[in-house]
Amino acid sequence: MPIVQVELLEGRTLEQKRLLVEKVTQAIVDSIGAPAENITIIIRDMSKENFSKSGKLACDK
Repeated sequence: MPIVQVELLEGRTLEQKRLLVEKVTQAIVDSIGAPAENITIIIRDMSKENFSKSGKLACDK
């Protein structure tokens, strides 16, 4: 029962998320043979004000 968590900065469309979960699911099926119905994917959208890289908030870039 693979569980995958994906954290993204906000702003992706619903269609992009659909494509992401389809491709990640297929990659797991192909690589470890887990049945697709046993794969769980959790997407967490993160506000750009809650993410920082190299000392800069993403919302300030």
